[in-house]
Amino acid sequence: MLVVATAGHVDHGKSTLVRALTGMEPDRWAQERRRGMTIDLGFAWTVLPSGGTVAFVDVPGHERFVPNMLAGVGPVPAAVVVVAADEGWMPQSAEHLAALDALGVAYGLLVVTRADLADPGPALARARAEVAATSLGEVEAVAVSAVTGAGLPELRAALDRLAARLPTPVTDAPVRLWIDRGFTVRGSGTVVTGTLGAGRLRVDAELELAGSGERVRVRGLHRLGEPCREAAPVARVAVNLRGVARDRIARGDALLTPGRFRPTDLVDVRLTGDPAADLPATLVLHIGSAAVPVRVRPLGVDTVRLRLHRPLPLLVGDRAVLRDPGRHHVAGGVTVLDVLPPPLARRGAAAARAAVLATLDGRPDLAGELRRRGLVRCDDLTRAGVPVTVAPVAGDWLADPEHWRQLGHRLADAVAEYARTQPLEPGAPVEVLRQRLDLPDRALVAALVRPPLRLAAGRVAVAGADPLPEPVARALALVGDDWATHPFRAPDADRLAALGLGAREIGAAVRAGALLRLPGNVLLLPGAPQRAVAVLAALPQPFTLSAARQALDTTRRVAVPLLELLDRQGRTRRLTDDARVVVGPVEGAN
Repeated sequence: MLVVATAGHVDHGKSTLVRALTGMEPDRWAQERRRGMTIDLGFAWTVLPSGGTVAFVDVPGHERFVPNMLAGVGPVPAAVVVVAADEGWMPQSAEHLAALDALGVAYGLLVVTRADLADPGPALARARAEVAATSLGEVEAVAVSAVTGAGLPELRAALDRLAARLPTPVTDAPVRLWIDRGFTVRGSGTVVTGTLGAGRLRVDAELELAGSGERVRVRGLHRLGEPCREAAPVARVAVNLRGVARDRIARGDALLTPGRFRPTDLVDVRLTGDPAADLPATLVLHIGSAAVPVRVRPLGVDTVRLRLHRPLPLLVGDRAVLRDPGRHHVAGGVTVLDVLPPPLARRGAAAARAAVLATLDGRPDLAGELRRRGLVRCDDLTRAGVPVTVAPVAGDWLADPEHWRQLGHRLADAVAEYARTQPLEPGAPVEVLRQRLDLPDRALVAALVRPPLRLAAGRVAVAGADPLPEPVARALALVGDDWATHPFRAPDADRLAALGLGAREIGAAVRAGALLRLPGNVLLLPGAPQRAVAVLAALPQPFTLSAARQALDTTRRVAVPLLELLDRQGRTRRLTDDARVVVGPVEGAN
């Protein structure tokens, strides 16, 4: 299906032309027909000589209704520029053409109407020159009279040729149906209409309302007034929604494929038209069927940041119109460059941002996005319209390869620095490293760990590194001499302090496996439990706590927690009378 929008000055015969081509009345309101002037969007269609179908979105020409005009031309791929032979080029001819140019519309026709009232040559020559200087370029032109029918066969043939030139629509793209009309049908409920430019709509499909994020389901579909189970682009469609009140949907809302768009209220754009520095602080952004007030912040000569009054489901590469409603003036067209722009909090940030934007052309570029962002979630790029073709480095995170390599080097340096400043710690905590590398997710720290680094118990350290600093190891060697003759006597606090073993040093030795700490801050060598079992096995079974204490040549302070440890390990068993027996074979008993 070819979907085209009309464009042109008020009373130049746009609706009359559509009526003559289709036999349908595009003016929907009695007021429009009574006044003979289109106020809102009208819709009509007909079959072309080739058997294909053309659907018209007929727009109002009066300057008071330019917002309605923009809602009609925004989603369509082609336009018919209409100029009356007896009046020629007029102010709204220029504004409508400026809007088409701002939107980047590249396909269209020029139609000179009312050829029965005046020579179409002068109007045709002027209009050709005006259109040629825009995104439409050189277009086919036809002079017609809706009254006599002259030129209508040629126009139908030209529409066929226009349809053949249009690019093939993308059928597997996510749906973004800009709503241009909503109404209620008795017995069916809420119905919305729009131009389907990409993707497919199906009955029973689940969609998402852009304004609220609410999930809705398609109850029924109509294409050119006929019911259908599926609609493919490009097409004028009517969508019957299940369980949605009419007052919850308005022109400018959109039906979306769930999970494929993220409405945003902040975008960086490239401007064509008025210089960025000359723009007023507030304008209206027209995209699709939406019209949203925006605050304008110039960044560079032709780049600006827009703060939208409400979020819209925008994508990189979207084309839109900036209009000053007070002056009835199209300020220019914009191409969306970034729907996830960084904050501009520091001095000079705007100028630096302008330099970055100067390198962008509005085409989705995965490598460029990764290079500029360093790290970004896959979902964020997908919802921005950037196809993702690389694997995440961790979870949903994508990384620029060079940035990822540099992060790996910085991680190694951070681990070494932490070991130098915190020698008693068994490695750098993952959260500390996340903060030092300014990473958004701990999972990225884990993904960066490569040999010789190792990750254990939430800490990153160099594998094989000496777990204890040399002074601590030397102090342990001295207390080890005490244990050589009395392996079950725990050193007291004065002895430990004299050797320089404070709480942090002892904690490091315990974590490194160089000391065994029992309740009551009792310290022994790690092999003490096994040696104790060998000693206790030589006692008459069962044995008492007193017998165990004497056999181990230690104090009650040590014997009680040591025996309780052996009970928990299953090496000894406590009897009802508090005596104990050694359980099972004893390693090293011989």
